[in-house]
Amino acid sequence: MGVIEIRDLQVMAIVGLLPEEREREQPLSIDIDLHRDIAQAAESDNLVFSTDYAEVLDFVVDLVRVGNFFLLETLAERLSAVILDFDQYLTAVTVVVRKLRPPVPHVVNTIGVRAHRVR
Repeated sequence: MGVIEIRDLQVMAIVGLLPEEREREQPLSIDIDLHRDIAQAAESDNLVFSTDYAEVLDFVVDLVRVGNFFLLETLAERLSAVILDFDQYLTAVTVVVRKLRPPVPHVVNTIGVRAHRVR
């Protein structure tokens, strides 16, 4: 088994409950772990035996931009479900979604949610 890691995909999107979060996009950072058998891909050096992360990125960006979610929990769960369905060879998916500038009156770098799904 192996993990294909996608780190710090940055997307502008509408996510949140506050009025200002509903009116303008804010920056999100997304991490994705794609769990799958990588032995055949490693042995053959052929993408056909792996998961094409470029396709996953396109799919994720499209969903995040049009989703218009209220909660990070909803976005993380939706992403993990659709990514797992994206490739039948994935055994599990972990998605972390973070707000890079959370609207809170405290000094904090990010606020995020992690969702994990297993086939």
